[in-house]
Amino acid sequence: MLNSRSIKYLLALIAVLVSIVIAIVALREKQINKGDVLWQIVHEDCVPDMQANHLASPCVSVDLARGEAAGFVVFKDKQGNTQYLVMPTAKITGIEDPAILEPNATNYFADAWQATALVDQRLHQTLPRTDLSVAINSVSGRSQDQLHLHVDCMQPAVKSALQQVAPQIGTAWQTLPVRLRGDEYRAMWLPGADLDTRNPFRLLADSLSDPAREMGNHTLVLVGAERLGKDGFILLDGKAPALATAISSWLRLGYGAGGKLQDHQCRVASTLESKEKLWR
Repeated sequence: MLNSRSIKYLLALIAVLVSIVIAIVALREKQINKGDVLWQIVHEDCVPDMQANHLASPCVSVDLARGEAAGFVVFKDKQGNTQYLVMPTAKITGIEDPAILEPNATNYFADAWQATALVDQRLHQTLPRTDLSVAINSVSGRSQDQLHLHVDCMQPAVKSALQQVAPQIGTAWQTLPVRLRGDEYRAMWLPGADLDTRNPFRLLADSLSDPAREMGNHTLVLVGAERLGKDGFILLDGKAPALATAISSWLRLGYGAGGKLQDHQCRVASTLESKEKLWR
């Protein structure tokens, strides 16, 4: 039998647990309510402005050359000076959406890489391709439910780490011998100045046993690279920890966020500018 003191402790514990559950549910509802902000910008502002006025506001550009079902917009993110977002004009939730793996799917990574030119324009200088990147986060690593690729500079420390291991990276997926900002990544080398028909989403899906179930746990980062004087890319694949995936995908706790390899302050630009001044 429980005495009165034990009952009080038990009731207090139950009250605390109930409060935690209520707080978690409230947090999730808040996230859900704000998860369509980017889609509203695309669908209610940018696309209508292009169709009605041949403008793109508040986006930087709207490309409907392939139709609205296959088009995309470029939007200047409010975070950082040089970060841009590339988003479909169709409703596509994210990396887990099967639409990105359809046979005629738009290669949003290819379009996003072309948008790195906007980073140069923003900085009024031309960065080496090794300073530029495109990233998409996992379901748990994002706050918005409209597919969006982050276009921005690389973290200097991440760039340095990749340059050290780049000669070891082949054209098939392999685990990097170093962690990037504490996380494990696979990598593959993609030769060429542009992606052309190579789609990073498809390259990831082809390496998974069950893409429909697994894609949402992954994050991809496309990094500009050079090897023996020739242009290429390093494609990175990270994954949210297995034990954390279920709860973090519900609460959006930030696991599987390759975007954190980027530097929205673009410190590599100021470093490059300082070196150029020394060379003059």
